[in-house]
Amino acid sequence: MNIAFFITPKNDVVHETLDATMRQVLERMEYHGYTAIPLIDTDGKYVGTLTEGDLLWKLKNTPDLTFKNTSKVSIEDVPRKTKHKSVSINANIESLISLSISQNFVPVVDDNGIFIGIIKRSDIINYCYKNMESLG
Repeated sequence: MNIAFFITPKNDVVHETLDATMRQVLERMEYHGYTAIPLIDTDGKYVGTLTEGDLLWKLKNTPDLTFKNTSKVSIEDVPRKTKHKSVSINANIESLISLSISQNFVPVVDDNGIFIGIIKRSDIINYCYKNMESLG
């Protein structure tokens, strides 16, 4: 089965560009209640996923960094601990199962690496559950 059916399109996904500040991302994540968001570059290509943990470790490991001055820290300067993998739009749903074990969502890119959306772990689990039900 083609994964296009499961995609939450980019327009419906909270994501951020690398030129955003740490404070902007913190506030956006808080507002939406997310613990991780995809990052894209100025060309729209997926470059990674930023997590609350990444932000916390940056805050902890940067002397004199406080919430007040996070507006001076570019997201590009926040190290990402884990490399979240993306998949091509041409991937099949079965190939996503292993990625969904360690990622809340799987970013989807087109043939040029342009971010086009995500597939949520819950959608993958629902797909697997429905297939198990039909087996019987």
